[in-house]
Amino acid sequence: MKISYNKLWKMLIDREMNKNDLKEVTGLSAATIAKLGKGSNVTTDVLLKICETMKCDLVDIMELKQD
Repeated sequence: MKISYNKLWKMLIDREMNKNDLKEVTGLSAATIAKLGKGSNVTTDVLLKICETMKCDLVDIMELKQD
């Protein structure tokens, strides 16, 4: 199984934001945003910070995909 952050990118589009905006409002590093963009593993702290800032739940920003 693989984690997909497509829901996060869709949310950003719906809110008229881009990855740089996400970086600025969450305080995450560019490297962390790049990891999300590549679908790489990030810590739960990162995911919780995004959810807290964007006022959403984990299921709103990620999903599991079959390989």
